[in-house]
Amino acid sequence: MNVLLLGSGGREHALARTLAGSPGINNFYASPGNPGIFHSAKRADIDSNNFYEVATFCKEQLIDLVVVGPELPLADGIVDFLAACGIPAFGPTKQAAQLESSKKFAKDFMQCYSIPTAKYNSFEATQVKDAHDYVEQTGSPIVIKADGLAAGKGVIVALNLEEAHLAINEIFGGMFGKSGERIVIEEFLEGEEASILAITDGKDFITLASAQDHKRIFDGDEGKNTGGMGAYSPAPIVTQQLLARIEKEIIAPTIQGMSMDGMPFVGCLYAGLMICKDGPKVIEFNVRFGDPEIQAVLAVFRGDFAGLLYSAAIGKLDKSKISNIAEGFACCVVLASKGYPDSYAKGFPIEGISNAESGGAIVFQAGTAMKENILITSGGRVLGVTGIGNSLKAAIDSAYKAVDSIHFENSYYRKDIGTKGLK
Repeated sequence: MNVLLLGSGGREHALARTLAGSPGINNFYASPGNPGIFHSAKRADIDSNNFYEVATFCKEQLIDLVVVGPELPLADGIVDFLAACGIPAFGPTKQAAQLESSKKFAKDFMQCYSIPTAKYNSFEATQVKDAHDYVEQTGSPIVIKADGLAAGKGVIVALNLEEAHLAINEIFGGMFGKSGERIVIEEFLEGEEASILAITDGKDFITLASAQDHKRIFDGDEGKNTGGMGAYSPAPIVTQQLLARIEKEIIAPTIQGMSMDGMPFVGCLYAGLMICKDGPKVIEFNVRFGDPEIQAVLAVFRGDFAGLLYSAAIGKLDKSKISNIAEGFACCVVLASKGYPDSYAKGFPIEGISNAESGGAIVFQAGTAMKENILITSGGRVLGVTGIGNSLKAAIDSAYKAVDSIHFENSYYRKDIGTKGLK
């Protein structure tokens, strides 16, 4: 099988490493990639944002499967374009991708199909006063979300009314550009978060190992939301009994509802959940693999990953491609540039990755680049340092031991990734 992977972050490095280890892989390409990804894949010298260029490359190189990593090309319709060219791609169509590209679409869909989620209301930029009035009537804490894509940062949890009003003004004022031309205001849910990733062909599905992400920048879940500062898998809070309920009440009706609405969902359906006293509720849907969750999830996955994704893409999900959803535990700690998710410096040499990996950890590259044959920082989230063990504690210890081996100027990381799972 010839495979092309699109994307350049830590998620794509995890996908690349696992795809490359699949039996039956012949030629494996990536674009735009990063230095870590190119340890596993050949560089496809194309503009991955140019759908015509991608399709032409696929035809010339006899690509059997395109795996789309990031959400933006999915929201822009790359799967539709490739399908029209007869090229199988793992990911949803533009219509189905609205589950992530529009928070209002997702909330309205969940309401229609009685999928448990927080109470909400939505407002256009012309309804600023109505949004402020709604917050006053509802009270705090309350959650304010930009409707469109915002790289995982478009959510503000307002602990008081002053923060809520400020969030409304900032989002409508252009904080997230066009993504903030509409907002969704939700009730604040109490509980513990969990992430469930389901591989689906539009009809059937199978869930991968559960995970728990850590969105806030500081220890103890303090500070601003980020794209994710670390994750571990599997998450002990997701028992077999709870998973069965999540599949029955959330995953299955979502897939069935999308099909009934004429937009079958093919790809990875990511359900970000809050496990409340009265059961699991959806915080958000993503239409691709979570980052950094997938870095932990794939570290414990065993099976033919390329075969699994291909079977979903062609509408014939083959669950036998998985031999073990979770062999042991994994903990991924994100090494970030100090200042992220706001402004930060970059261009600093990175040292110690080989030392970390010689101790058994996996280091996924995200915001990295090569300059004069030296690996340097080039983004906010730089590395996903992933430890593996027979227990969650062993995985956490392995991850932080590896973190101690890696150095670059202005590095920052949370020191409590995974500790919730130990409780």
